[in-house]
Parts: sequence; C-alpha cells; structure tokens
Amino acid sequence: GWRRHMTLPGRPDFAFPAARVAVFLDGCFWHGCPEHFRRPKGNRKFWDAKIACNIERDAMVTKTLRKAGWRVLRLWEHELAKKRERRLLARLRRVLG
Repeated sequence: GWRRHMTLPGRPDFAFPAARVAVFLDGCFWHGCPEHFRRPKGNRKFWDAKIACNIERDAMVTKTLRKAGWRVLRLWEHELAKKRERRLLARLRRVLG
C-alpha cells in the first residue's frame, strides 16, 4: 500500500505508511547527481547556489524523516532506466522488508 501526496516533510514521491518508508525520485539535474549533473554554462553563480541549496534541503528532509521514525530511500533519475530495473526492485524489496 503506497500513497502519493502524503503530507510529510519534503513531500516524498511515494510513501509506504505501514512500513514507514518514504521514497524520493531525485532528478539528476535538480538534485545535483554526482554522476550526471552538468552545470549550465550561463549564470554559474545562480546555478551553483540553487543546486547546493537543493542538496542541503534534501539532506535536512532525510534527517527530519529519519528522526520521525521513517526510512528514506532516495533514487536518482538514472536509476529508473530499464537496464537497472532488477537492481532497483531488489533495493525496494530490501527496504520494504
């Protein structure tokens, strides 16, 4: 039983209330993926600050949810690729028990 749009800190993309698991699907650009993020050439100061703020916010949301007894799973956008499906499903099963 997963839910969307639960009123939890950070508004997780999916929540599994019975298991107390919050799942976030983080876009590689907006969340600063170390593997795929490419900073735009223009307005570098703005983008550096914006992405740094997003990363800091993500860490705070994760910390807040964990303190409230939730397990947090953050998935990168690139992890949703078909070729990574087995790994992703195994990870979800492990977290959900």
